[in-house]
Amino acid sequence: MQTAQLPATPHGVAAASRVLAKGGLLAFPTETVYGLGADARNDHAVARIFAAKGRPSFNPLIVHVASISAAQALVVWTAVATKLAAQFWPGPMTLVLPLKPDNGLSALVTANLPSLAIRIPANPLARDLLDQFGGPVAAPSANPSGRISPTTARHVIRGLDGQIDAVIDGGDCAVGLESTIIGLEKTPTLLRPGGLASGPIEACLGQPLTHHHISDTLNAPGQMRSHYAPTARLRLNATSARSGEVLLGFGDVPADLNLSASRDLVEAAANLFRHLHTLDTRASEVIAVSPIPKTGLGLAINDRLQRAAAPRPESEAAL
Repeated sequence: MQTAQLPATPHGVAAASRVLAKGGLLAFPTETVYGLGADARNDHAVARIFAAKGRPSFNPLIVHVASISAAQALVVWTAVATKLAAQFWPGPMTLVLPLKPDNGLSALVTANLPSLAIRIPANPLARDLLDQFGGPVAAPSANPSGRISPTTARHVIRGLDGQIDAVIDGGDCAVGLESTIIGLEKTPTLLRPGGLASGPIEACLGQPLTHHHISDTLNAPGQMRSHYAPTARLRLNATSARSGEVLLGFGDVPADLNLSASRDLVEAAANLFRHLHTLDTRASEVIAVSPIPKTGLGLAINDRLQRAAAPRPESEAAL
């Protein structure tokens, strides 16, 4: 299979919509990272996502929709969901809510869980695609499972060329980190930190979020202990590079690449995966990473780095 590269034009969006309608796999940009999309109602198409990524079938997917009404058709909506969606959708926030009966989705999307992770992306190209396709699109990040998430079409091709039908090139992703996932089945819970800091969410709710712990049962995407990893090993909280290492810096430090010399966490989040991709192409076995503050978006950045640095399953270590 040859992966088609489509332009960010009305013609390209129309072609991308046809790929989805025919049960194909399409990588497309969101404001967070590039997603690997398939018709969420098509069992065969969703199964191809897991096969192309090498993703374990117990790891659920996020469904992307064009509107709140489209989300309400799939999940049991709540007053809290209305409050959060009104403030943060479209945007980098995913809500996990109980599935409605007869929702029409492939059971593979939810890994047979009774809930669904769902969001409305803010990227204009993604919105145009969803509008034109007219249905729910299941879309994890468009990369081999466990590896660095893609923030450019070039990253997608590097990891999945020949394994997916097409990628539509919408340039760099603005946020650069996956969406923040909030569970609403019971008490509002931060299931995965991401591109929207938890502070504004808590302010909107008027209460603190409960936090999902790494030892808890997996109930949302992005919770696996080893994830987001480059081929090189990571050494975290490094003040300088050792012999043979490259340094991913933060703040005013000499480094091979710097997430943000001005210590801007928004800039650092946008640069994280792109810089890891770049450093991973260099002939170094270790990427040293400067300390990142554990506040605001720094919580999500540290989450990704800790999972990227975690011991890898043998199946992933061999990739």
